[in-house]
Amino acid sequence: MDKEAFFQKIVTFTTAVHEVTYDLTKDIKPDDITPVQYSILEYIAVSQPVTLSQISDCKNISMPNTSRELKKLTEKNLCEKFDVAEDRRKQMIRLSDAGQAMMNGAFERIGERFLSRIKDASEEELEEINRALDVLQSKVFNWDK
Repeated sequence: MDKEAFFQKIVTFTTAVHEVTYDLTKDIKPDDITPVQYSILEYIAVSQPVTLSQISDCKNISMPNTSRELKKLTEKNLCEKFDVAEDRRKQMIRLSDAGQAMMNGAFERIGERFLSRIKDASEEELEEINRALDVLQSKVFNWDK
Protein backbone atom coordinates (compact mmCIF):
# COMPACT_ATOMS: atom_id res chain seq x y z
CA MET A 1 0.00 0.00 0.00
CA ASP A 2 1.21 3.50 -0.84
CA LYS A 3 1.36 5.04 2.65
CA GLU A 4 1.65 8.62 1.37
CA ALA A 5 -1.50 8.25 -0.74
CA PHE A 6 -3.21 6.59 2.24
CA PHE A 7 -2.22 9.49 4.49
CA GLN A 8 -3.55 12.01 1.94
CA LYS A 9 -6.83 10.11 1.92
CA ILE A 10 -6.99 10.47 5.73
CA VAL A 11 -6.29 14.21 5.44
CA THR A 12 -9.08 14.56 2.88
CA PHE A 13 -11.40 12.50 5.07
CA THR A 14 -10.75 14.54 8.23
CA THR A 15 -11.30 17.76 6.28
CA ALA A 16 -14.60 16.40 5.01
CA VAL A 17 -15.57 15.44 8.59
CA HIS A 18 -15.05 19.06 9.66
CA GLU A 19 -17.11 20.34 6.70
CA VAL A 20 -19.97 17.93 7.41
CA THR A 21 -19.83 18.75 11.13
CA TYR A 22 -20.19 22.44 10.24
CA ASP A 23 -23.16 21.71 7.94
CA LEU A 24 -24.88 19.54 10.55
CA THR A 25 -24.38 21.99 13.42
CA LYS A 26 -24.77 25.42 11.83
CA ASP A 27 -27.54 27.47 13.44
CA ILE A 28 -27.91 24.88 16.25
CA LYS A 29 -26.26 26.94 18.99
CA PRO A 30 -28.62 29.03 21.15
CA ASP A 31 -28.12 32.77 20.77
CA ASP A 32 -27.21 33.31 24.43
CA ILE A 33 -23.98 31.28 24.30
CA THR A 34 -20.84 31.76 22.24
CA PRO A 35 -19.51 29.24 19.70
CA VAL A 36 -16.69 28.36 22.12
CA GLN A 37 -19.18 27.75 24.93
CA TYR A 38 -21.31 25.57 22.65
CA SER A 39 -18.24 23.59 21.64
CA ILE A 40 -17.39 23.01 25.31
CA LEU A 41 -20.97 21.91 26.08
CA GLU A 42 -20.92 19.54 23.12
CA TYR A 43 -17.68 17.98 24.36
CA ILE A 44 -19.02 17.62 27.89
CA ALA A 45 -22.25 16.07 26.57
CA VAL A 46 -20.45 13.25 24.78
CA SER A 47 -17.61 12.72 27.29
CA GLN A 48 -18.99 13.54 30.74
CA PRO A 49 -17.88 13.67 33.39
CA VAL A 50 -14.69 15.48 32.36
CA THR A 51 -11.96 17.53 33.99
CA LEU A 52 -11.01 21.10 33.22
CA SER A 53 -7.74 19.91 31.69
CA GLN A 54 -9.53 17.41 29.43
CA ILE A 55 -11.70 20.21 28.05
CA SER A 56 -8.69 22.48 27.66
CA ASP A 57 -6.69 19.81 25.83
CA CYS A 58 -9.47 18.60 23.57
CA LYS A 59 -10.75 22.04 22.59
CA ASN A 60 -7.25 23.56 22.41
CA ILE A 61 -8.17 26.37 24.81
CA SER A 62 -5.84 27.62 27.53
CA MET A 63 -6.65 26.53 31.08
CA PRO A 64 -7.50 30.09 32.23
CA ASN A 65 -9.82 30.63 29.24
CA THR A 66 -11.44 27.24 29.75
CA SER A 67 -11.99 28.04 33.42
CA ARG A 68 -13.52 31.42 32.56
CA GLU A 69 -15.88 29.90 29.96
CA LEU A 70 -16.92 27.14 32.38
CA LYS A 71 -17.68 29.77 35.02
CA LYS A 72 -19.98 31.53 32.54
CA LEU A 73 -21.66 28.24 31.63
CA THR A 74 -22.12 27.41 35.32
CA GLU A 75 -23.65 30.85 35.93
CA LYS A 76 -26.08 30.10 33.08
CA ASN A 77 -26.91 26.82 34.86
CA LEU A 78 -25.76 24.73 31.87
CA CYS A 79 -23.02 22.75 33.62
CA GLU A 80 -21.87 22.00 37.13
CA LYS A 81 -18.73 20.96 38.95
CA PHE A 82 -18.61 18.23 41.55
CA ASP A 83 -15.95 16.74 43.79
CA VAL A 84 -14.58 13.24 43.24
CA ALA A 85 -15.25 11.12 46.33
CA GLU A 86 -11.83 9.43 46.24
CA ASP A 87 -9.93 12.71 45.84
CA ARG A 88 -11.63 15.86 47.12
CA ARG A 89 -9.00 18.00 45.37
CA LYS A 90 -10.20 16.80 41.99
CA GLN A 91 -13.28 18.31 40.40
CA MET A 92 -15.28 16.89 37.53
CA ILE A 93 -17.65 18.72 35.22
CA ARG A 94 -20.97 17.52 33.86
CA LEU A 95 -24.00 19.08 32.25
CA SER A 96 -26.73 20.32 34.53
CA ASP A 97 -30.29 19.19 33.84
CA ALA A 98 -30.84 22.39 31.84
CA GLY A 99 -27.60 21.86 29.92
CA GLN A 100 -28.49 18.25 29.19
CA ALA A 101 -31.93 19.30 27.95
CA MET A 102 -30.39 21.95 25.71
CA MET A 103 -27.85 19.50 24.26
CA ASN A 104 -30.52 16.81 23.80
CA GLY A 105 -32.47 19.30 21.70
CA ALA A 106 -29.38 20.25 19.72
CA PHE A 107 -28.46 16.61 19.07
CA GLU A 108 -32.04 15.88 18.01
CA ARG A 109 -31.86 18.61 15.35
CA ILE A 110 -28.38 17.43 14.27
CA GLY A 111 -29.74 13.88 14.04
CA GLU A 112 -32.57 15.02 11.77
CA ARG A 113 -30.05 16.72 9.47
CA PHE A 114 -27.86 13.60 9.46
CA LEU A 115 -30.79 11.32 8.60
CA SER A 116 -31.73 13.66 5.78
CA ARG A 117 -28.16 13.47 4.48
CA ILE A 118 -28.18 9.65 4.36
CA LYS A 119 -31.80 9.17 3.28
CA ASP A 120 -30.84 7.66 -0.09
CA ALA A 121 -28.35 5.11 1.29
CA SER A 122 -29.37 1.47 0.97
CA GLU A 123 -29.50 -0.84 3.98
CA GLU A 124 -26.29 -2.50 2.76
CA GLU A 125 -24.54 0.87 2.44
CA LEU A 126 -25.66 1.83 5.95
CA GLU A 127 -24.27 -1.44 7.31
CA GLU A 128 -21.00 -0.82 5.44
CA ILE A 129 -20.78 2.72 6.86
CA ASN A 130 -21.45 1.35 10.33
CA ARG A 131 -18.65 -1.22 9.99
CA ALA A 132 -16.29 1.45 8.64
CA LEU A 133 -17.08 3.70 11.61
CA ASP A 134 -16.34 0.83 14.01
CA VAL A 135 -12.95 0.25 12.35
CA LEU A 136 -12.11 3.96 12.35
CA GLN A 137 -13.08 4.26 16.00
CA SER A 138 -11.00 1.29 17.10
CA LYS A 139 -7.95 1.81 14.87
CA VAL A 140 -7.68 5.56 14.25
CA PHE A 141 -9.63 7.64 16.75
CA ASN A 142 -9.18 5.60 19.91
CA TRP A 143 -5.41 5.19 19.98
CA ASP A 144 -3.38 5.59 23.17
CA LYS A 145 -1.51 8.85 23.33
